[in-house]
Amino acid sequence: VYYNENKKEWIANPDYIKIPNIKMKNWILPEMPSLITDFLISMDDKYMYIANWFHGSIAQYNIENVFKPILIDEVYIGGLIRDDSEYKISELEKRVIKAPIIPNINGSRINGGSQMIQLSLDGKRLYVTNSLYTSYDKQFYPNLVKNGGQIILVDCDHEKGGMRLNTQFLVDFGKCQGGPA
Repeated sequence: VYYNENKKEWIANPDYIKIPNIKMKNWILPEMPSLITDFLISMDDKYMYIANWFHGSIAQYNIENVFKPILIDEVYIGGLIRDDSEYKISELEKRVIKAPIIPNINGSRINGGSQMIQLSLDGKRLYVTNSLYTSYDKQFYPNLVKNGGQIILVDCDHEKGGMRLNTQFLVDFGKCQGGPA
């Protein structure tokens, strides 16, 4: 969205960033859409991060040229398209996208998809939660409700761009006193 001085109006580009649907088997629809639940911009306006709860991804875009965002990296934090999901990517779609393998962190399976995100002030650490709302969690990620939500850490290269799932850090609310949260 930007203000056009000549036309004296705000203009939005619906094609600014497009995240394609994924053709699926066993899903309620022929294609799984994105469900963007959060986004943020780094303190220096260099990167934008987008959380996609259905797909389970976090995308990092370079937005130094605000009119031409560039996808730099994408990491997966659970999601419905993971390799061990009950929902399967269609055979034709597998040529375009491969189901991500999500590692266990500190012995815990990551449930849910990337939901709320918070970037450290230095831009090097992105904290990610995986629970959206209990009613939605129950419908799409029943194991998340049963086992509890989590906070995951993604390490970010703020200079060159790029991200990596930190497999040493996990806050697992299911293992906290009082049980799943």
